Amino acid sequence: MNRNSVYILEDRGLLYINGDDVKGFLQNIITNNIENVTEDRSCFSALLTPQGKYLYDFIIIKHKSGYFLDCEKKIIENLYKQLNLYKLRSKVEILNLSNEFVVASLTKEKFLELENSKDENGFTIKFREDPIFLDPRSDKLGARLVVNLEKLYLSIKKLGLEVSDVNEYYNTSHELGIAQIDTNKLQDKIFGIECNFEELNGIDFKKGCYVGQENTARIKLKDKLSKRLFAIKVLDGEINSEEITCEEKNIGKLLINNKNPFALLKLEDKSFNFDKDLKCGDAKIKVLRPNWI
Repeated sequence: MNRNSVYILEDRGLLYINGDDVKGFLQNIITNNIENVTEDRSCFSALLTPQGKYLYDFIIIKHKSGYFLDCEKKIIENLYKQLNLYKLRSKVEILNLSNEFVVASLTKEKFLELENSKDENGFTIKFREDPIFLDPRSDKLGARLVVNLEKLYLSIKKLGLEVSDVNEYYNTSHELGIAQIDTNKLQDKIFGIECNFEELNGIDFKKGCYVGQENTARIKLKDKLSKRLFAIKVLDGEINSEEITCEEKNIGKLLINNKNPFALLKLEDKSFNFDKDLKCGDAKIKVLRPNWI
């Protein structure tokens, strides 16, 4: 990615949650620790089923008296409804601000040029009163700016950035093994911990209870993690099946089938052989090695 590139992430949506009980409300349901989210620190987190299966993931950013949740736009209405189910009598307000705010991504190098910035995942500063932060999942994804749509292009101009093809950003995310598109395909099919949330700084194993905590902790503490979500690349042929095989043996399943596909694959002895020749239908595929391996 070019140093001065900016990627407008139009597929991302934003919820805003505030109110007297907002901190306790989020703390009781999300996988990460809301106490760690401050004016200068943002975090990655998720909402799981009671059984610990994946439902939604999002980045949480402190903003004024509440928090932004930066998530995939296509799932935002369902996330909004899910949060309202947990709301009960809590004094919180949940707003969908996707038509008013937008997320843009810029490079880590550009972020570190800004005053008061630090080379720490999740570190957050303000630019023209808007939060801008180094991605809490991986600094190789650069930084994110949450800005009012009306201010977007003026902020881009003041930062000296040039709008670039958003596919460059998502190709980088795919190479890093971080799924951001069609995440609804993962819902209730994969445990949250199998999505590599621990490696992406999305789970706090020291915080109190949250939805899905029991199974998540059991898998971690009893060393039962036997599958992981990996990015795959098609080398030849066409994917026309969900089943992934190695030497005619089933070793996994394709879950996200788009131009940046992801599959749930079985581990052997807590590791995966990335040099294996794999098949998915009529396609020859390769599993991409994420940087946290």
